Amino acid sequence: MFHKLDEVEERFREVESLLADPATMADQKRYLGLTREHADLAEVVRVYGEYRRVGEELEGNRELLRDEDADLREMARAEIPDLEERQRQLEEELKLLLLPRDPNDDKNVILEIRAGTGGDEAALFAGDLFRMYSRYAEQRGWKVELLSASESDAGGFKEVVAMVSGDRVFSRLKFERGTHRVQRVPETETQGRIHTSACTVAVLPEAEDVDVEINPSDLRIDLFRASGAGGQHVNKTESAVRITHIPTGIVVSCQDEKSQHKNRARAMKVLQARLFDQIQAEQNARQAADRKSQVGSGDRSERIRTYNFPQGRCTDHRIGLTLYKLDQIMQGDLDEVIDALLTHEQAELLAGQEG
Repeated sequence: MFHKLDEVEERFREVESLLADPATMADQKRYLGLTREHADLAEVVRVYGEYRRVGEELEGNRELLRDEDADLREMARAEIPDLEERQRQLEEELKLLLLPRDPNDDKNVILEIRAGTGGDEAALFAGDLFRMYSRYAEQRGWKVELLSASESDAGGFKEVVAMVSGDRVFSRLKFERGTHRVQRVPETETQGRIHTSACTVAVLPEAEDVDVEINPSDLRIDLFRASGAGGQHVNKTESAVRITHIPTGIVVSCQDEKSQHKNRARAMKVLQARLFDQIQAEQNARQAADRKSQVGSGDRSERIRTYNFPQGRCTDHRIGLTLYKLDQIMQGDLDEVIDALLTHEQAELLAGQEG
């Protein structure tokens, strides 16, 4: 581990030098990549520096145990246990910092929620999930921007797409990818029977221009009149935008803004994210062995969680976690679930390294 830490520290100094080079500054793509690498390495270097300082202090105290002064010996003996504990904590922290890092963790996300099996009840649950994530984002100081929504006649959403931006959004929301199942008695159910329905959640890292290059000739852009809620503006102008990426067949539409240009910009954001997600999925398929250490597969057909309203229970099937605090979870209190998934992922990665 310490040989690797020395290499990290050496690379950190090298990156610092490169960032100060005018030639690097002139290359925007390279400069951006090195800036991210510098930020990733900085925390490792800081903790490693503290680890060494604690080690030197510990060694100094052990030497004092041989001093002729009894008071000095007693003082050193009293400080050693605390220093040893701090050294152990820093060593564990360094192990976690050296784990393979998801390069998308710092990114904003495109959050897509779609009603699955269950008809109107699934659409209502999609609305509940969107509110849950919106409240969670608010608690963490993130911003949620609605990109597109297809509302259900009974309420809720057939599909809702939003941009969530803030500090390390993907690092936490990535665990939400998959199928979410709900068990509850619908308001329209007169016999009190429990119905089961489901929604799929996709969490796509926001793709930047340096991640995905789109050839304009590969796009077909159609304009149409907006439909649905929107007052007098609806059906008056062709402000809604539909973009088709011809090589992949991916279609994205956006009609929430009155401005055609804003709708086009938002649709391009979603298209970039979906293409980036597809590229990464193809890479993951070629590197199946690396996926063994991940929490879940991220497959959208995978049932990851069940929300049982009659029992007030939320169960995450990937790690066998059950919490009887469904009301709080639906109000956006997700940290306990996500922290458990993050801890499980780190334990799996550590086990993989030690194995």
